[in-house]
Amino acid sequence: MLLSQSAIAAKSDLQQPTGGTTPLTIERLYASPALAGSSPRGLKLSPDGQRVTYLAGRSEDQHLYDLWQMNVATGEQAILLNADQLKSDELSDEEKARRERQRIYGQGIMEYFWSDDSQALLIPASGALYYYAVATQKVELLPTGEGFTTDAKLSPKGNFVSFVREQNLYVLNLKTKTLTALTHDGGGAIKNGMAEFVAQEEMDRMTGYWWAPDESSIAFTRIDESGVEQVTRNEIYADGIKLTEQRYPYAGKNNVTIELGVVNISDQAVKWVDIGQEKDIYLPRVKWLPDSKQLSFQWQSRDQQTLDLRIADLRSNDSPQIVIKEQSQAWVNLNNDLYFLKKQPQLIWASERDGFNHLYLFDLQGRLIKQLTKGDWAVDEVAYIDEKAGWVYFTGRKASIIEKHLFRVPIKGGKIEQISQRSGMHAPVFADNQAIYLDYFNSLAQPPQISLHSSEGKHLAWVEQNKVDKTHPLHPFFGLWQLPEFGQIKAEDGQALQYRLFKPTAFDATKKYPVVVRVYGGPHAQLVVNSWSEHDYFTQYLLQQGFVVFQLDNRGSAHRGTKFEHVIYKRLGEAEVNDQKAGVDYLRSLDYVDGDNIAIYGHSYGGYMALMSLFKAPTHFKAAISGAPVSDWSLYDTHYTERYLSHPESNAKGYEASSVLPYVKGYQSGLLMYHGMADDNVLFENSTRVYKALQDEGKLFQMIDYPGSKHSMRGEKVRTHLYRSLADFLERQLKH
Repeated sequence: MLLSQSAIAAKSDLQQPTGGTTPLTIERLYASPALAGSSPRGLKLSPDGQRVTYLAGRSEDQHLYDLWQMNVATGEQAILLNADQLKSDELSDEEKARRERQRIYGQGIMEYFWSDDSQALLIPASGALYYYAVATQKVELLPTGEGFTTDAKLSPKGNFVSFVREQNLYVLNLKTKTLTALTHDGGGAIKNGMAEFVAQEEMDRMTGYWWAPDESSIAFTRIDESGVEQVTRNEIYADGIKLTEQRYPYAGKNNVTIELGVVNISDQAVKWVDIGQEKDIYLPRVKWLPDSKQLSFQWQSRDQQTLDLRIADLRSNDSPQIVIKEQSQAWVNLNNDLYFLKKQPQLIWASERDGFNHLYLFDLQGRLIKQLTKGDWAVDEVAYIDEKAGWVYFTGRKASIIEKHLFRVPIKGGKIEQISQRSGMHAPVFADNQAIYLDYFNSLAQPPQISLHSSEGKHLAWVEQNKVDKTHPLHPFFGLWQLPEFGQIKAEDGQALQYRLFKPTAFDATKKYPVVVRVYGGPHAQLVVNSWSEHDYFTQYLLQQGFVVFQLDNRGSAHRGTKFEHVIYKRLGEAEVNDQKAGVDYLRSLDYVDGDNIAIYGHSYGGYMALMSLFKAPTHFKAAISGAPVSDWSLYDTHYTERYLSHPESNAKGYEASSVLPYVKGYQSGLLMYHGMADDNVLFENSTRVYKALQDEGKLFQMIDYPGSKHSMRGEKVRTHLYRSLADFLERQLKH
């Protein structure tokens, strides 16, 4: 029996927003100018700490980005490069797919890279590469030859530009303008210097090559996709159907085979690194040591229960040494927190070996020197390492599970100091060679702000204060903005579940209100946070229409440790649904909740959760909205699916129990599904299988499919139609 009546309310120091009382409309939610105001992206500090650079959308078109700069010494801000100066041709299919994996959306300048000496910028645009010299303030189109370039990089010392074209790796000497192909066998199933599908989508590895610090060579992956099942995927557009041939590694099927090589820049000779006899593995990370003579790589078993850090000495033919081994009875989460110190033969490594993600100091032989952080809270990531002053800066949940703050700890170990203070989410960006940082801050009551700080946290300057004053796009509506109540209830195993509850505008405790439960529910995500999100715009609209909106982070979600996460191993959609049911039990204990009119709404894993909840718990949920859901995990990729469900051959019952399809018979009424018909992440077939199963059972439901839309349902017109449809559905289901 869930202890739903013993909810613990959490206090918040957020101040109620003030402003105009104009009601929100669906049409205004994603129109320009953006409700969040000026919210630059692509924040960087030049390595010398003298300039702040960022991408800013135009007021007339928030999705068209120019490159801006701020002088740190004077605070003066000016446009650095207008996107109109660059080529604006159509992107290649490869680059479109890569940007979808990176969650990069927009036009104009979308990426840029500083040289290590802070004297130049590399800017990719529409398959071409531009070089901006700070001294001359001139932009130059680089001679990269025919074809579309992707994954471009400046070499560490700024002498070369590298890129991938037609599945081969190239370098351009910036002094001589000589272009050299470093690999030659790319094409068809062979890809050099490119990250495979699951590396991009599931491992947060968007590249397949890495420069040595001294520019002498490049480490790169060579992947062979010939063993991966080739499928013909239909992308359905309004004016036709595009047939896309894609090698997609379905759960239980073959992955790519991968090799790791090091190519010498001067003579293009390649040395292959011994990654072991087992070929059915993953290489999620590759990183050079500071001496440019040793190369590290992370070796992950197919079942993801073992993760090795291995170091190869390229001066010898010896096999790489296993320096650190992480193991789990469920799975080992990946992270990006491996740092080799330059002044000492030591490394900093993040691990969940004690149940929470924490930082550890090792020597290069893998001997533990010191655990730097510990406790029943999680480190998010390392932000900066200041070897000279002896500090490791990191973000984490030490102060609050619903907030992310910046902390620091001595490299040698010692007391942890909290740097950031304001309640909310802090995402610091440090300069490479200066201990100053940009703080990308936001909270439920404050759209994103960007400020410059000293290493001790002292506020130095605003880059974008984004104050919601009378000139701000949000101000006319901000007086009706509602902040949630935070609290927690208990799961069936006694673990605490965090929730946030939004009451309707003009709340009257004597009335009873219908509820919309907004859910994600999957791993590596957290909804119950003190954070600004454009996804909450629709929540605010619903509050103004007289709905309560409730969110609960069920077991399996992020930042709560392995015990909280691993509950879902080998059986998805069970503990998560039970926890959402516990949330409904709590809601029904509230006098102002209409317990017979509760709907659940989610997208992606949230769409899966909406289906599972409605089908398995129809007495708890009257209606559901399911967007782009996974319906059968055999249709999803190897790395994600097998991490949580293991291999289909060893867990056939788990796959069946985790599928939506066996529970279709439990459906009664009140379902709306939607899906992008060109979705290359959660394939459209996931929804069509549910459509057919419901139709075969004679069940009535509604569906809306969007021609040409991908998984994220981008575009103002698409989103406006979508949210108008969802609002209409909720009004009909819960109020009539």
